[in-house]
Amino acid sequence: MGYERFVVVGDSCAEGLDDPYPDGSRYRGWADLVASRLAVDTPGLRYANLAVRGRRLEQIITEQLPTAVRLRPDLAVLFGGGNDILSGGFDPATVSRRMDTAIRTLTEAAPTVLVFTLGDFSARLRLARRLLPRIATLNAAVHRSALAHGAHVVDLWPDPAAHDLRYFGRDRLHLSAHGHRRLAGHVLATLGVPFDRRWSELLPGEPVRPGWRDQAEWLYREVLPVAVTRFRNRIVGRSPGDGFRPKRPELEPWPAGMLQESV
Repeated sequence: MGYERFVVVGDSCAEGLDDPYPDGSRYRGWADLVASRLAVDTPGLRYANLAVRGRRLEQIITEQLPTAVRLRPDLAVLFGGGNDILSGGFDPATVSRRMDTAIRTLTEAAPTVLVFTLGDFSARLRLARRLLPRIATLNAAVHRSALAHGAHVVDLWPDPAAHDLRYFGRDRLHLSAHGHRRLAGHVLATLGVPFDRRWSELLPGEPVRPGWRDQAEWLYREVLPVAVTRFRNRIVGRSPGDGFRPKRPELEPWPAGMLQESV
């Protein structure tokens, strides 16, 4: 089956952080890679990416879903919930309800909907072991709502790549180019679309795991600045994604083969 209108909603992982194009002008990410492959089978495929970094489920529902519904996609993909897990006011019932609202809204608008669970990023972020129950809550909500509304689940929880730092950027939270290729492979496999199997192969050699010196450098370089920024934003009432716009706010044609040589 070919897809003609592909719409993505979500947060920074759907936007494409940390996988910049070679010229550094914008982020690529798994969604652009999927669009590239789908356009091979459907020349003239139109693709919109409404995702904005830092967005929580409530913001995705109010800011992105109305546009996604208006665009009448035949394939819609949601990657969200990670920022809810990282938020101070996490409430399991509220997050589960919002995930259900998002999935139900998309399945009412599109015949094919994909949604992601999260992998165990607490294993990479040593200060985040307390987040495991939150990840479990979100993943359970994804499975439950997907089953209820007929969405397909891209289940990242069992993926061993979650424990290999080569699949992640400097902050150990966002995916690297390797991680986004692997995620694109998961999406295409779920859709039953053939793709370059190298995207799904685990990287050769032993997984990279940080030592104590790496941990200390990461805390100083990545965690402390983010904590300070979040504290300042909380004081002035700002959200992490304020001021950013979706990289593809409307359905636009995606030329077949555009990314083939760059990936």
